[in-house]
Amino acid sequence: MPKRNSVEEPEKLTNYPQHITQLDSTLSDLLRLVTTNSSADSIQAAFRKARIGYKKIEFIAEYFNPYTAKAINGAAIYEVEEDDPLQKLVPPTGFQVAEAFVFPAYDSINKKALVQEIKLIKSSLNRLRLVNETTAISDRHIFDAMRQQLFRIISLGISGFDSPIALHSMPEAAASVQSLQETFALYKPDLQKISPDLSQKIESTFSEAIAYLQTNTDFTTFDRAAFITTYANPLTTYLAKARDALGIATPADLRAFSSKAYTLFDEGAFNVNFYAPSYQAHLTPERIALGKMLFFDPVLSGNGSRSCASCHIPEKGFADGKAKSIAFDFKGSVSRNAPTLLNAALQSSLFHDMRVNFLEDQASEVVNNTNEMHGSFKEAVVLVKQSQEYVHLFEEAFPESADSSLTEQHIKVAIASYVRSLTSLNSRFDQYMKGDKTTLTTLEVKGFNVFMGKAKCGTCHFMPLFNGAVPPNFAQTEAEILGVPGTTDTLHPELDADLGKFDLYKKDLHKYAFKTPTVRNVALTAPYMHNGVYSTLEEVIDFYNRGGGQGMGIDLPTQTLPPDKLDLNTEEKEALVAFMQTLTDTTGLTDVPRHLPLFPNQVVLNKRKVGGKY
Repeated sequence: MPKRNSVEEPEKLTNYPQHITQLDSTLSDLLRLVTTNSSADSIQAAFRKARIGYKKIEFIAEYFNPYTAKAINGAAIYEVEEDDPLQKLVPPTGFQVAEAFVFPAYDSINKKALVQEIKLIKSSLNRLRLVNETTAISDRHIFDAMRQQLFRIISLGISGFDSPIALHSMPEAAASVQSLQETFALYKPDLQKISPDLSQKIESTFSEAIAYLQTNTDFTTFDRAAFITTYANPLTTYLAKARDALGIATPADLRAFSSKAYTLFDEGAFNVNFYAPSYQAHLTPERIALGKMLFFDPVLSGNGSRSCASCHIPEKGFADGKAKSIAFDFKGSVSRNAPTLLNAALQSSLFHDMRVNFLEDQASEVVNNTNEMHGSFKEAVVLVKQSQEYVHLFEEAFPESADSSLTEQHIKVAIASYVRSLTSLNSRFDQYMKGDKTTLTTLEVKGFNVFMGKAKCGTCHFMPLFNGAVPPNFAQTEAEILGVPGTTDTLHPELDADLGKFDLYKKDLHKYAFKTPTVRNVALTAPYMHNGVYSTLEEVIDFYNRGGGQGMGIDLPTQTLPPDKLDLNTEEKEALVAFMQTLTDTTGLTDVPRHLPLFPNQVVLNKRKVGGKY
């Protein structure tokens, strides 16, 4: 392992087990320093060395043993199994837990806990070693793992996601890239024969990327935009081209992010069908067209006046501009802010409380909700069948349904298909990342670097989707506890009463937890937060700058957002706002149907308004 295409016998990827052994030895040194009460400086230095050691094996560990990798380097937050009636807390383990004992200053009071974490990491290393002895790793796996690691570095590594206190992100990224360069060396001789120019480009770009990371080590001032566009994007592109030149197969499994894409910013790199419940729900132009008509048609509501577009207005980024949407009877409001539907398909959980996984179920929840649309899919099927135009549209959208193409499920699939088509990933920021350096100003580039660096926004709003879908697989969507207040009173803040995800599973650890929304198109979707408490991006930034609810003085020990103040200055705040405004992209998505299907002999029904009442 890996097995080379040009030879019959497999070749050992010797640097992986060697690096496991070296890391184990480094951890033993750290353990010795802690148990012998050595100086804080020596313990911190040993910890940094151990983390560097892990980064050399991370790309293989994460690819083949993600659960063990999580035990070694997972986020330092407690979890609870959603189906566990006993609500047993699952404590975090690994480097990130240990980091909190060592940085920013080591105190021997943490000695016992630190020793325990080091031993747990060593135990996990043994599992990696055992699995490595029995796992066959093909060339296809190696190239896939290398490229996924580069995507991990781009989106997580340089954001400080897994080094939140020590902020040792750049040296660790350098070590990771060095390990990838070592691995690529196995393929260099063959590639040199086929494409010497490409081989040289890969080698030189690896070396330049490592040098850049080793030279620019300060977390706050590191130019992430320059690193990504100058080194990381070319590397992921060159490795894909090398894979193809060597005749190595590309993984063919359905993924959120295509293994064929050269960079995170390629057109068509993300596949919304990954998040669909089945192949029968995959996109077709006919399903999108039908779903669009249904989305803007109030015929699905209980009073014939309200449509999906009543609360998801195209010109408002498919939100509605209100703190909380108007209720069904146009009296009062619903319980939460209407989120944008742009890129809503690119996540595995929906609604603020993450109560459903598929857009079909989201459509069902909204249409059937007495406070939102107060409709009935069963009644809708009977009514819609009276329109020959709708019947024809359903037959075109679901031709495989011989008995009946107009069913409750097909209505849901059609609406979901339209929402899945509302994917917008070609903003000015994306164009910059694709190589057009004219699309962003100096202030906007600075804002991106602040977003991914000092402000730590990128540790929850993961690039490039800028939502809670965790890279590089984007299969899991995260929730956070921020301590959002009920009002804008900063002198006497009170926690908003909405319990969030707790209402779904009744787990105490989920109290006040809400899904991390996308920041794309955020300039169009004010007001913000699940309760719409903040009217401007400046207010949102101030909330985070204060350390969230805890930082403002709210008693919320389960807050997952660090309560530390960010100390952003005026220019950094302005830059953040400027950057987030570059994420707007509604091109080709805001047009509405010119008419709605007619119903014979239904004068009143045929007067219904496209989009219903807002």
